[in-house]
Amino acid sequence: MSAVGLGRTGGTRTNRWDSGEDVRAACAGDAAGRVRDRSRSGIGGRTTVLGMADLLEISARIIDSGYADQPVNRTTNELSEVADGLAMVESFSHSVVVDTGEGLIAFDASGAQSGRAVVEAIRSWSAEPIRHLVYTHGHADHVGGSMFFADDHPVVIGHRNVAKRMDRYAYTNNWNLIINARQFGGVSGDLNLSVGGEEQDAGQTVERRPGARNFLPAKTLRPDREVDAFDRMQIGRHEVEFHHARGETDDHLWSFLPEHKWIMTGDFLIWNFPNAGNPQKVQRYPIEWAAALRAMIAKEPELLLPAHGLPIAGKERIARVLDDVAGALENIVSDVVSMMNAGANLDTIVHTVKVPPDTLAKPYLRPFYDEPEFVVRGIWRQFGGWWDGAASRLKPSPDAQVATAIAELAGGPAALLRRAEQAASDGDMRLACHFADLAGWAAPDDPTIHQGRAAIYLQRRKAEPSLMSKGIFAAAARESQLIVDANSPEA
Repeated sequence: MSAVGLGRTGGTRTNRWDSGEDVRAACAGDAAGRVRDRSRSGIGGRTTVLGMADLLEISARIIDSGYADQPVNRTTNELSEVADGLAMVESFSHSVVVDTGEGLIAFDASGAQSGRAVVEAIRSWSAEPIRHLVYTHGHADHVGGSMFFADDHPVVIGHRNVAKRMDRYAYTNNWNLIINARQFGGVSGDLNLSVGGEEQDAGQTVERRPGARNFLPAKTLRPDREVDAFDRMQIGRHEVEFHHARGETDDHLWSFLPEHKWIMTGDFLIWNFPNAGNPQKVQRYPIEWAAALRAMIAKEPELLLPAHGLPIAGKERIARVLDDVAGALENIVSDVVSMMNAGANLDTIVHTVKVPPDTLAKPYLRPFYDEPEFVVRGIWRQFGGWWDGAASRLKPSPDAQVATAIAELAGGPAALLRRAEQAASDGDMRLACHFADLAGWAAPDDPTIHQGRAAIYLQRRKAEPSLMSKGIFAAAARESQLIVDANSPEA
C-alpha cells in the first residue's frame, strides 16, 4: 500500500510527448495528473488519447536526477497507455492492463472505493472484455474493487494464500477496520485512501464504526486459478509467468511477459521505503523480498509496472532501482541479525541500526509510508519473538498502575505533563510522548491533562515523515480529545 495520492480526475492518456514544451507544462502545471486532450484515434478496439502526461518520461527524469519535483504516487483514476497494448490506471492501487488480442488481463482490481472508476477508465481505452484478473496479493486495495470487474466473468488468478487471507480478514473484520482507520487517520480523507466498503455502498471512506461494515466487501471475487511457487499461462498472444515470493505479504505474485520483457511487480516496489515493518499488521519478510527483487533483475525487464508509483522504462534504470531497494533491505537485515547474534536487546538494536540518509533520499526509498525503524522491529519479531529483552516487560504491571506510581513520585500527573511539554519544547518528541502517556494513564479522566497530551501528539504527528507514524499519533491525539470533550462543561 502506498501513501501519497491526489484527487480523482479520470480519463485516458498516452505515454508519448509531443515536445519539450509539453514536458515542462505537464510537470509544472499538471501535478494532479489532469490531461488536456489533443486528439483521439482508434487502434483496434482501443481508444487512444494523445495528451501531455508521459509517466515514463517523468519517472526517468526523477530517477536519473534523484529528485522528485512532483508526486510519484497518484490516485487520479486516469489511464495512461504505456506501450502498445499496455496501460496503467493510477489509483489505490493501480490496475495494469494488457490487451492479449483475445480480451484483457488486468493486474489488480484496486480497492472498493476506486474499483468502479478503474473499470470505467479501462472501458474508455478498450471495449474488449476483461478475461483475466490477476491479484498481485490479497490486500484490500488490490482485490476490493473486483466486484466491479465481475460483469465480464474473468478468470481470477492469485496465490493459494489469497483465499486464506480473505478468510482471516473476515475472522478479524472489526480489528482490520480499527487499525486501518488508525493507520490512515488524519490523512485518508484528504487522499481518498479508504479500503473497506458496505455491500450496498462500496465507495465510503473508512469510519470509526468497526461493527458497521465489512473490511473486505462480501462481493470480492476469490481466485479461480491458484498459483503455488510458479505458473505459466498462454493468454491470447502473450505468455505470462507468475512468480510467488514472500515480501509485504505471504501471498504475493510478480508477473513477467518474456516476449516484451514487461514486469508487474505489485507491491515489491511502491516508490517509498518498503512496507516491510508495518507496526499494526502481520509479519513481513524482508529477506525474501530482497531475493524477489534480485530474481526480477535477473529477468532483465525493460518495462516495470508497479501497483503504486510510476512505471519505469530501461533495463539499466530498472536494475538500478531494484538493486537499491534490495540492498537497503539486505543491509538492514544484516545489521539487525548481527546484533541479535551478539546478544543485543531490541532497545539497543532499534536505536543503533540506521539506513544512510543518502539512501533514504532516493525518490523511490523515502520513508513516507513505512520506515526503517519499523522494519528493524519486524526483523526482531520474525527471529526473536515478541519479547523485547527487558525483564520487567515480560510480565508487566498495567500501564495505569505504573503511571500512577511514577506520578506519586513526581508530584502528580500535572508534573508529568509539564515534563512532557518541556521535552517537546527541547525538541525531544520521543521523550515528550513517554511523559504525556504517563500523565494520561495516571489521570484517565482529567480533561486538562488530556488536552495537553493531545497537543503533544499533534505536534509529534506534524514532525513525522511516514504515514504510519502520522496516523498512529493522530489517533492518540483523538483519543485524548474524546476525553476532553466528554468531560467539558458542555458535555
